Amino acid sequence: MKNRPDSHRRELDFGLEALLMPTDKLLLPLEDRERRELHNELHARPMMERIRLPALVVHIAVLNEGTSRQQELEHLRLLVGQGEIHLDQLASTFLHLALPGGTLRWGRHTEFTSYTLVQSLPLAVLAGSGELNLLHGLMVDPAWLHSIPGRTLAAMELVLLEGEVNGTALPQQVPQFFAEQTVVASLMGRTTHSCAITDFRLRPNGFERILVVATPETSEIRAGRITTHLLELETYRMLALRGLPVAKTVQGMLPEAERLLADITAAVEDAERSAQELLDELEALAARIERAIAQHSYRFAASHAYHALVSSRLTEMREGAIPGTQTIGEFLQRRFNPAMATVQAAAERLSALSQRIERTGALLRTRVDINMETQHQQLLTKLTRGQELQFKLQRTVEGLSVVAISYYTVSLLLYGARAASAAGLLIHPDLAVGLLIPLVVWGVWRLTRLIHKRLDL
Repeated sequence: MKNRPDSHRRELDFGLEALLMPTDKLLLPLEDRERRELHNELHARPMMERIRLPALVVHIAVLNEGTSRQQELEHLRLLVGQGEIHLDQLASTFLHLALPGGTLRWGRHTEFTSYTLVQSLPLAVLAGSGELNLLHGLMVDPAWLHSIPGRTLAAMELVLLEGEVNGTALPQQVPQFFAEQTVVASLMGRTTHSCAITDFRLRPNGFERILVVATPETSEIRAGRITTHLLELETYRMLALRGLPVAKTVQGMLPEAERLLADITAAVEDAERSAQELLDELEALAARIERAIAQHSYRFAASHAYHALVSSRLTEMREGAIPGTQTIGEFLQRRFNPAMATVQAAAERLSALSQRIERTGALLRTRVDINMETQHQQLLTKLTRGQELQFKLQRTVEGLSVVAISYYTVSLLLYGARAASAAGLLIHPDLAVGLLIPLVVWGVWRLTRLIHKRLDL
């Protein structure tokens, strides 16, 4: 009992020591080499951009196939004040740069690289008449945009304005940004905090245009979230549609391949057609289909994944409808979803054709195996018949050999008897040997049977 206070004090000291222990000396097991990478995946994407209204966002996504990070680094260094950027800064997925008059966010993904400029809306834009030129007063040189390394996949001009959103009519700013074009619009948020309008058309400068009108109470974080959703929606839509030309190409070759497979399958029942010839034709067809699968399976899988991202972004927008106007989701459902259905159908049709070829190949290989087994059976029958004939012939030869051996044995006995008679023995050679012939023949036959018996054992 007296030792209890000292023990309690030692426990408190140990706990305090553990709290004060440096983090690099925590008593953890050996750390898995992928632990930190997996943990930091939660922070791989940057925080939402804080955007103060009114604002202009210019977003360009380029395919980066054949474009290195070094080339993109050299291009970023051309911006004002960014000459000291190092390649290590581009090792991650995103980079945020502060520019005079705004910001630029660079992001490199598996297939594309994005450049997103955020700046306040130039006053000169709103002063014009007719459809506005949003790139007038851009914070970077348009020539810099033109020389971005890569091939343009998506380009958007997104304007964010403050205004009233009543949910019964389009915002009054729409004619100023879209002239006489038919637009689609979506109210966003459970409490209808903003409205997004677009016409999904490419302008002469190659950009799409999106207008967002948000209530004065919209925070900078929410404005950034709206912007991110809309930009990703369009970028992923374009990436998903990259599978459509591939699907059309595949669907162009599939009818001929399916007809050829049907002909081969029908010929399997034709006994006059050589199974090996059919198998050669089927192998050539299988090679074509497998080559197509190897070339296009990634594109089909990527389109499926991007389609899922588009659907996810539409869900996150929590769309509401304005009477008399299609929502963005409804427009995409009628125009975009059928294209994705075509891609999915082409992928499934190609996969199904590959499986059918495999089944037909199995049938042909079975036919070849059966033919080979029949041939082997016929060969064995012939061999058995030959062995039977050989055995009969052998029996005949053995009979003749008994006679021959007996003849030579009798001849030797006759010579011996004559020699004995000449030596003075009272025997008649011919008579004595003639009487021994049956005994000699039986002896030779008996010896032959004993040899056969030993060989059988």
